[in-house]
Formats: sequence, structure tokens, C-alpha cells
Amino acid sequence: MKRNSIQWLAAALACASLAAHAQYPNKPIKMVVPFPAGGTTDILARAVAADLQKTLGQAVIVDNKSGAGGNIGSDYVAKAAPDGYTLLMGTVGTHAINVSLYPKMPYDAVKDFVPISLVASVTNVLVASPGYPIASVKDLIAAAKKAPDVVTFASSGNGTSIHLSGELFKQLAGVQMTHVPYKGSSTALPDVMSGQVNVMFDNAPSVMQHIRGGKLKAIAVTSSKRSPALPNVPTIAEAGLPGYEASSWFGVFAPAGTPKEIVDKLSQTIAKAVQTAEFKERLAAQGADGVGNTSEQFAAHVKTEIEKWAKVVKASGAKVD
Repeated sequence: MKRNSIQWLAAALACASLAAHAQYPNKPIKMVVPFPAGGTTDILARAVAADLQKTLGQAVIVDNKSGAGGNIGSDYVAKAAPDGYTLLMGTVGTHAINVSLYPKMPYDAVKDFVPISLVASVTNVLVASPGYPIASVKDLIAAAKKAPDVVTFASSGNGTSIHLSGELFKQLAGVQMTHVPYKGSSTALPDVMSGQVNVMFDNAPSVMQHIRGGKLKAIAVTSSKRSPALPNVPTIAEAGLPGYEASSWFGVFAPAGTPKEIVDKLSQTIAKAVQTAEFKERLAAQGADGVGNTSEQFAAHVKTEIEKWAKVVKASGAKVD
């Protein structure tokens, strides 16, 4: 009798759990962006949030929690309830680079999260103020060799892919440039546009409107091939630095322990949205390639990226206290 009662209770609890998951979501979802508003992470998060809201029928609120190279917002999500109502738009920085860059991390990029879906892969663009007297990669290398550490490059924060794109450039070109970190692209770009900082290796979506508006000039892209959004802009490799390649990626994560039914529902919903022609066209216009994959595929990608960027961080000597 006692054993039957326990089995009945377990079955009832399991049914209740399945019913709760089937009703997901029944309240607003929070999408945390670990960088300031206006940058690429924020732009992509808002695009995904809009599609999720339309498909799931619940409000998806974007919440910017920036600082420490994305660690503050990411840690907030890592410690949130694993119920599918707090998500993170993570990046190559928060989930592949920071683990090698920071001696002490507040979260484990693998153990504390479950990957939902890789949203987009993005090239960075080497940009400068229209008034800065360089027109090519070779010009920048020459300027940096002529006056070591005088040339400055901005980034959205220590350890971001934008920062390491500059460090990789320094390493392969054999030059010294001074890194000027900001709390996000949106705070760095005004100083680049005004000429206070010389150059920046920023994510394409953040700079595309400024390039088209003539407020920035595009020198080269960091990807291995030219961007369809900037077909006349060469890659850094073809413009004089063979072997150079660096790109960023962005994807949605949930706290570890989030029920598989919810993970699968979110993964399928996001992947379906990202893979539509309309969404891909919107991303392509901003210099981003839409991906949209399964949780398992994204997890494998994160593992590979951690290994890849560990080598880049080690070679660059970059560290953040």
C-alpha cells in the first residue's frame, strides 16, 4: 500500500510537471543582454525577443546588465531560477573568451548554462573616423610602426572579441597599439567617430549605419571572406595581413537545470525564426549570418570555441584582473 502510494505520488508530480512545461510560457520572459543598449548583442537580442514574443504569445523584455566584459549580466542569468523565464543573449566573449582571460570567473560558461540556439555569426569591421589619415590596413601598420603605442584602438570591453581582434592584429602585424576599453560599443563609437580614438574592430551590426551615414570609414573586415553587406571592403588578410581571421557569434542560453521540454521549445522556436528568409535578410543587411541550430549543436560549438580562443588569448598575453 505504501509503495503504491509513493508510486502514485511520483506519477502525479511527473504529470503536473509535464503540464506546467506544456503551458510554458504563461508569464513574461526576461532576455538579459550583458552589454549596453545599442551594441550588436542588444540589436540581436531585440530581434530575437520580437520573434519569440510573436510566436510564444508572451512579452519578452530585454534587460541590459552590462559590465566586466559581459560577466555581470551572464552571472545574473547563471544564478537565476532555471524555469525558462530568464534567458541570456551570450557571446563569444562571455562563453568562449572570458574563461581564459579572467583569472577568477563568477560563473562556469559550460556547467552553469544550457545552450539554446546559436543566433548569428558576425564579422568585425576595422573602422576609423573619416578624418583619420589612413585608407588601408598597410597604412595602419605603417602608422603603428612609426609611432609605437601612439595609435589607439577602442573596444567594447576587456576580453571581448572586439578587443582580441585588435590584439590579434598587433600580434600578426608586429606592432604596438594602445587599447582603450569601454563598457560597450555604443559608448566607444562616439569617440572613434570624433577621432579621440583612432580605430576600432567593431561588430558589423553596430557600425553599419555609421558607415552608410559617412560617420565612419570601413578599412577592412576581420572575417576570412568579404561581407555581402560590404562587398567593396577587403578582408584584413587580403589587405596585407595573411592568416588574420576573427569573428564574433551570439546565441541564447538558459540557466543550467532548465527542463529539457522548455529548452527544446525555445531552441526550435528561435531556430525556426532565425532560418526564415526575412530574418536572414535582416541580419545580412547588418553584416551578420543567421544560424539557428539545436541545443546540442550549439553546445558543441561552444566547446570548440573555448579551445580556439584559449590559444589566441595565450598568444596575445591579454589578461584582465
